[in-house]
Amino acid sequence: MKYAVDRIEGNIIVLENIETSEKIEISTIEGMDAKEGDILIYENNTYRKDDTIKEERLNTIKEKMDKLRSDEE
Repeated sequence: MKYAVDRIEGNIIVLENIETSEKIEISTIEGMDAKEGDILIYENNTYRKDDTIKEERLNTIKEKMDKLRSDEE
């Protein structure tokens, strides 16, 4: 499962499932420097950050924003 870090509240990380938009809360993960916007992959009962997917999502969002701006002109 792929999750985006929606926000961090103290020692709780609020994750949003990328496919379903369902939100879940987990405790902070020791040794992981997660921050808002990071992508976490849940496999084998553990979470890991995936910077490649994060960059792909950021590029997609940037492209959409650029297109919206160019359509306004």
